[in-house]
Amino acid sequence: MNIANHKLKEEIIAFSKEIGIDKIGFASAGVFTGLKERLRVQQENGYQSGFEESDIELRTNPDLLLPRAKSIIAIALAYPSKLKDAPRSTREDRRGIFCRASWGVDYHHILRDKLRQLEAFIKERQPDALMKSMVDTGELSDRAVAERAGIGWSGKNCAIITPEFGSYVYLGEMITNIAFEPDQPLEDNCGTCNKCVEVCPTGALVQGGQLDSNKCIAFLTQTKGFLAEEYRTKIGNRLYGCDTCQTVCPENKGVDFHLHPEMEPDPEIVKPKLKPLLTISNREFKDRFGMISGSWRGKKPIQRNAILAIAHYKDKTAIPDLLELMKNDSRPVIRGTSAWALGKIGEMSTLEALENFKEIEQDEDVLLEIDRGISMLLGES
Repeated sequence: MNIANHKLKEEIIAFSKEIGIDKIGFASAGVFTGLKERLRVQQENGYQSGFEESDIELRTNPDLLLPRAKSIIAIALAYPSKLKDAPRSTREDRRGIFCRASWGVDYHHILRDKLRQLEAFIKERQPDALMKSMVDTGELSDRAVAERAGIGWSGKNCAIITPEFGSYVYLGEMITNIAFEPDQPLEDNCGTCNKCVEVCPTGALVQGGQLDSNKCIAFLTQTKGFLAEEYRTKIGNRLYGCDTCQTVCPENKGVDFHLHPEMEPDPEIVKPKLKPLLTISNREFKDRFGMISGSWRGKKPIQRNAILAIAHYKDKTAIPDLLELMKNDSRPVIRGTSAWALGKIGEMSTLEALENFKEIEQDEDVLLEIDRGISMLLGES
């Protein structure tokens, strides 16, 4: 064992606590051979979302990302799971919800800042050190690194579960050419529990630890096109993300940490009124929601999801807003989803309006949605 590297590891651990990193672990930078096979299966089955790095070699071989890589430092920060002073959703003002991982300041910024501080700390002590850090959007699998580094075990819900903070943790990592003694992975504690798989709203958890991303509500809420009809009623009032597989996990029972002020949610932002979202301008959206991670795809998916949430509630007070969108919105997805929502709400007085819109609408996809809306109103579907 390199005594200097052992001492540096202890110093890094102490410094990580000083700057507010809740867990830190060290892993070898060897090829993730088990992950490589799992990713091949994911690709072959068409289970990938398209948001992740497509090159399996880059996702599993740290040496391709940092030549002569020896170690990976994994970090985790705990985020809140309970919303204090949550506003109530009323019949006049229905509300949507952003998932917990989108509460507070965008976690990418928070973790990148922590990793930058770690890099500077290491560079001061070892000037020739090479480092490459990443959070979520990097090539490596955050989960695979955290698992190898002993941060937590990989749960059946495809999240890293820590003994201290459950799965409510953000993950990041740093590849380095410094050879640190690796930490031991934790034992899988899911056992026979299968709750997350059983309650997944869309059956996206094919089996424990295997996710069909294309069925996952967390992914679906981030898409920009028309949502397949089979998933529209599964969205509920979710505007971004889904927490179901976390909230049912026994390891998360009673877990709620408020350790980082920047992660504290603004109740009016993470549980906003739905109707104002339908007409929010780009500038207003950026000013209000730009600092949270759930805004990264822009306002269009959020607005589409807000329309689906209104349909979920069968909110008749939103009918004038939906009719206005059908009349004036330039985006087919918004017009078409509004037509479907009107049918779902089921107010017969909107039938004539839908039939009138059908006469002037030019987009084939929107016309299909208008037909669906009319059919629902007439009880034909």
